[in-house]
Amino acid sequence: MAVNVNLNIHWNAPEYVWKNVDEVFRSMDYYEEGSEYPRWTCGEHYIEASREASGLQFFSTMPEDMWDKWYSELKLKLTKALGYEIGEPEDGYDFKYDWD
Repeated sequence: MAVNVNLNIHWNAPEYVWKNVDEVFRSMDYYEEGSEYPRWTCGEHYIEASREASGLQFFSTMPEDMWDKWYSELKLKLTKALGYEIGEPEDGYDFKYDWD
């Protein structure tokens, strides 16, 4: 199963936000330490992340049940770490622009 989703974390959020995001990334199952970009692997399946104009983008080849569990946990951890609800902009989750 291939999945491509965006989260409501704007590409030009301050560096301290990205530091928190990175900490959450590292706490997630299957994190691939030493990759040049955020990546999680499990056998032949993987998840990759990148900052895009449309938000924090993820592409996954994980099986649906594995993806659903991982993605739900990621959104909960990011919500806690960043202090606002994280979700997909197309589902009505707004970007945060006021970081003061």
